[in-house]
Amino acid sequence: MGDLALIFNAVQQGDPKAAEDLLPLVYEELRRLAAAKMAHEVPGQTLQPTALVHEAWLRLAGADQNWNSREHFFRAAAEAMRFVLVDRARQRAAQKRGGNPHRTELSDSKVRGVQSDEQILAVHEALDQFALRDPVSAELVKLRYFVGMSMGEAAESLGLPLRKAERQWTFAKAWLRQQISESASR
Repeated sequence: MGDLALIFNAVQQGDPKAAEDLLPLVYEELRRLAAAKMAHEVPGQTLQPTALVHEAWLRLAGADQNWNSREHFFRAAAEAMRFVLVDRARQRAAQKRGGNPHRTELSDSKVRGVQSDEQILAVHEALDQFALRDPVSAELVKLRYFVGMSMGEAAESLGLPLRKAERQWTFAKAWLRQQISESASR
């Protein structure tokens, strides 16, 4: 953790080599999160966990690098993974051009079941609206749904007590389910 703190400090100072030094220290954890997420993707998925980590890393490295802590970095990584998955889902949906909207379930435990491209896009679109209302809960959804973190991991990453994170997760699921349902009926 001491090495990470020094590297995050160097990143904040604008050291271009610091980001390169960061990847080996966080790679295995990013790979574990990506593998957990990809296990719940549609069968036949061509994107592998390693590729997801690499694409997310390219997004992170190309962005403003102002990570001031481990938690901040992993929230940025979750956001990058989210956009990689959403972009891929959009590409596949564009190839299909259509399809009926499906009900999207946000489970209480780690993401269960297979997620279709339509589900990923529906949650992504509703999540953008939800972030305007409750940014912290939206971050919680990103970490749980798009990255596959456990409740404990996500709560720790956001600096929230576990019980508060659980309450926010319950509210977020209900709100998103309502929004997705309303969007599907339009």
